[in-house]
Amino acid sequence: MAKIKDRDTLAIVSGFIGLTGLVVVDAISRKAGISKRSYREASAGVFVSQKEAKSFKGHALGVIMSSGVCIIGASNIIGRMSKTGRDKLISKGILSGITIGAIATALPTLAPQNKVKPKDAASNLSYVFSNIIYGLLTTFAAAKLGDDSLFDVPPQNDYVKPTEQTSEQQKLAPAAR
Repeated sequence: MAKIKDRDTLAIVSGFIGLTGLVVVDAISRKAGISKRSYREASAGVFVSQKEAKSFKGHALGVIMSSGVCIIGASNIIGRMSKTGRDKLISKGILSGITIGAIATALPTLAPQNKVKPKDAASNLSYVFSNIIYGLLTTFAAAKLGDDSLFDVPPQNDYVKPTEQTSEQQKLAPAAR
């Protein structure tokens, strides 16, 4: 399978994969009665009235706005993995999901016109779990679908020699022998 060599394309693809997981978990949580408002509804509530946020158009608006946040989050995840490597994906995914989700959930609640913000703990805990799933799926997708060249960056500290070869150096080493 061909790997994605462009960071923006990788951010779009992995962001949508993460968004899919977020929407599925959110829908399950909503149907189970855990969450009182869907993620789509809460996202749309920043821009439109509560009644409109519950409509089909409101849900579409919520998905579009969530897509943008998910792609920006994926770009951030890819940038961090470029600096820190593609190991320990579970912890990186959970941390990224919680952080991006906290920012994405907190900022709209500051908007005075947001009438759809969830105030109950169960809905907010459901959002946190949805964001963890988003972070895990996005991180794994970016790590697995991204070309090695996206993650092989020179060390930030020029004074200390790297202790391990990059994947590009490892590929060249056997050919040089």
